[in-house]
Amino acid sequence: MYIQNDIVYAGNSKPAVKVIAVRPMENYLLRLSFSTGETKIFDCKPLLQTGVFRALAEPSVFNTVYLEHGAPAWCSGSIDIAPEWLYEDGIT
Repeated sequence: MYIQNDIVYAGNSKPAVKVIAVRPMENYLLRLSFSTGETKIFDCKPLLQTGVFRALAEPSVFNTVYLEHGAPAWCSGSIDIAPEWLYEDGIT
């Protein structure tokens, strides 16, 4: 059990994972460096057919990725991907 922001949670606390560096690669891949010291590759292709991520299908948009509050973002922050998801699904 642990307490965070005055809320009691079951289990053990996990430190927040943040992306500390991001680089777009060919074929809609992202090379990500995490606050854990690990580097992973994340394949964005499956996202490109859904919702707001459709805008990233244009390479000139995809390649504008930048970091905002520890997460990759595009389009002035209107599109982002949770760093926890990238960490869990990224390939070492």
